[in-house]
Amino acid sequence: MTIMSFGVFGVFISVAIVSAGCYWLFPKVGFGKLDASDYLALGAIFSSTDTVCTLQVINQDETPRLYSLVFGEGVVNDATAVVLFNAIKNLNISHLKGGVVLKVISDFLYLFATSTILGISMGLSTAFVLKALYLGRHSTDREVALMALMAYLSYMLAELLDLSGILTVFFCGIVMSHYAWHNVTASSRITTKHIFATLSFIAETFIFLYVGMDALDIDKWKTSKASFKTSISIFGIIILLVLLGRAAFVYPISILSNNMSGSSERTPITFKHQVVIWWAGLMRGAVSIALAYNQFTFSGVTSDPVHATIITSTIIIVFFTTLVFGFLTRPLISTMLPRHSRALSRGHSTGSNSPKDDFTLPFFSTDEDASGSGIVLEQAKRSISLLLERPVHTVHIYWRKFDDKFMRPIFGGPQSH
Repeated sequence: MTIMSFGVFGVFISVAIVSAGCYWLFPKVGFGKLDASDYLALGAIFSSTDTVCTLQVINQDETPRLYSLVFGEGVVNDATAVVLFNAIKNLNISHLKGGVVLKVISDFLYLFATSTILGISMGLSTAFVLKALYLGRHSTDREVALMALMAYLSYMLAELLDLSGILTVFFCGIVMSHYAWHNVTASSRITTKHIFATLSFIAETFIFLYVGMDALDIDKWKTSKASFKTSISIFGIIILLVLLGRAAFVYPISILSNNMSGSSERTPITFKHQVVIWWAGLMRGAVSIALAYNQFTFSGVTSDPVHATIITSTIIIVFFTTLVFGFLTRPLISTMLPRHSRALSRGHSTGSNSPKDDFTLPFFSTDEDASGSGIVLEQAKRSISLLLERPVHTVHIYWRKFDDKFMRPIFGGPQSH
């Protein structure tokens, strides 16, 4: 519930603050020629977080709940921001007056529900085909191709149906990792893991290369006719609103979570942890860039000076938050969580690889790589099974029983004991 509160309700709070702040402050600095839908889109654009830098330096062993909150919120936040952006983009402001907020929320719920159902359906279909049909079985090439093509098909179907392709392929991947993953050979699992890890890394690298080259595009800067003072003011306003928008939900939701936590979550979210969670979501990355180009350009090109100013401001904010906030992440965490810094120094000096370390390594590190720094697939599976061995929530218990009795026999996967 805490992760969903951060990732869903937090986005709505941040969007409201950023949109309202831009609407109120932009005209005061001589920049007020945007539509209402553009202001709402700005809220969604600058509410999408990029928590990769923070996750690199948070120790999962020392602060497992903090790691889970930051990682979980980052994933849910991106999906929510994209779906909310699509709902805002489909909004016709001219025909709406008092029901704008209700219209946005209803469109968001519709897109979220339908995209989720489509992604789950495609993931279950892939798992059933791999388990029940002799379609490429025991052939690494065909198994990997089938999983990749079915995931891409889910994305394309969502786009054709005007749904959220990112959210659809996200839930398709969750279901495929839960069921279809167990219906393929070990070589297919290893190959799939490395192929998609490599492709995702290359894709994000190309995004930032594109941003870097676009930052040197003189035409965009010439198209933007805003003065240097106005540009600096816009940059300062957005940074301030990002800081306020994130603080407006991180601290209240953390306090609420501490007061409502049951016996299963007695570890409170301390103030230092709240500061780290707040800082973790200040960086803006590829999703913000993609949404900004989607809203304010046509095929990456714009002739509108106002839109060009927004694009250049987005590029500057992504650079600034990634470099400055990302650079300060490690010192901040070392200051706030001194035990974590000592654990880091011990890990670097001793290079220990105890069974406890194996249990606490991130779930996505599976097979043993050539350098020996990865963990064996069976160790990762044991780690996850240990976490699922004693479910602590009633809903989780009933889900595990239903999953073991009905879902896994049909779609595949080992049953929990």
